[in-house]
Amino acid sequence: MIRRTFSTVILWTALGGVLYGFGPHAGVWLIALLAVASQHEMYRMLESTGGRPLRLAGLIVGAVLVLGPFYGTLTFDGFDPRLTALSVLALGTILAAVCVLARPHPHRISALGATSLGLVFVAFPLHFFVQILLLPADPTAGLLLALWVIVAVKFADIGAYVFGSLIGKHKLAPELSPGKTWEGVGGGLASSVLLACGFAAVFGEHLPSALTPLNAAALALPIAAISVPSDLLESVFKRESGAKDSGRTIPGIGGAYDLSDSLILSAPVAFVLLHLFIFP
Repeated sequence: MIRRTFSTVILWTALGGVLYGFGPHAGVWLIALLAVASQHEMYRMLESTGGRPLRLAGLIVGAVLVLGPFYGTLTFDGFDPRLTALSVLALGTILAAVCVLARPHPHRISALGATSLGLVFVAFPLHFFVQILLLPADPTAGLLLALWVIVAVKFADIGAYVFGSLIGKHKLAPELSPGKTWEGVGGGLASSVLLACGFAAVFGEHLPSALTPLNAAALALPIAAISVPSDLLESVFKRESGAKDSGRTIPGIGGAYDLSDSLILSAPVAFVLLHLFIFP
C-alpha cells in the first residue's frame, strides 16, 4: 500500500504541475502517451495468448486518433473532431487489413483482430478525453472538464482500494480480481461523488455553469460505476495472458494499462452524459 500511495501522490502532483504549466496541449499529449503505452501493453498481452498484432501500424494510428481531432480543430475552421476520429479509426482498420494482405503472414485473421482490438478497445475510448476537452469553447475550461472526469474515475479506484482494504469482506469477482470487494465498490462510488462535487465547487467559475456541484455529483455516479467493469476487463486480459500487471513502469501500480484500465469505458460514457446534460 505504501508504494502505491507514494506513486499515486507523485502522479497527481506531476499531472497537476504539467497541466498548470503547459495547459491543453500538455493534456492532449499526456492522453496520447497514455493511450499508446496502454495499447502497446495490450498488444504484448495479446501476443502471449497467440495474437499477432501489427504493432507499429496500430500504435501510429492510435496516436493519430488522439492527436488528430485536437490539432485539426485548432488548425482548420469548421473542423469536425468527432467525424475525424471515426475516419481515423476506419482508415486505421483499412490500413491494418492492407498490411495483413500485403505480406506473408501465417495468422492473418489473428493479426487483423488483435490490431483492431487495440484501436477499438484502448485508443478510441481514451480519445474521448480529447472530445471532452473540446466541448467548451475555451480549451482551458475543457481541460478542467476532462480533469474532472479523471478525478471522478480515479478516486473511485482509490476509494475502492482503501475501503476494500479496511472493511472489504464480500468478493466482487473472485475469479477475475480476488482483491476487489463490494464494500470497496461502495466506498469508491462514495469517494468519487464527494470528490467530483468538491472539484466542481472549487473550480466552478472555470467550468461550465451547468456543472454545479449537485450536477457534478449526480453525473459522477454513473461515470464511476462504469469504471468497475472497465477495471475488471483488464483483469480478463491479464488472466488470459498470465500477467500479474500489464507492465512495471509505475511502482505499486504496474504499467500504463493498469493506470488507464478504469478510464477506458468511463471516457465515452462521460462524453455522452456531458453532451446530453451539460452541453445539450
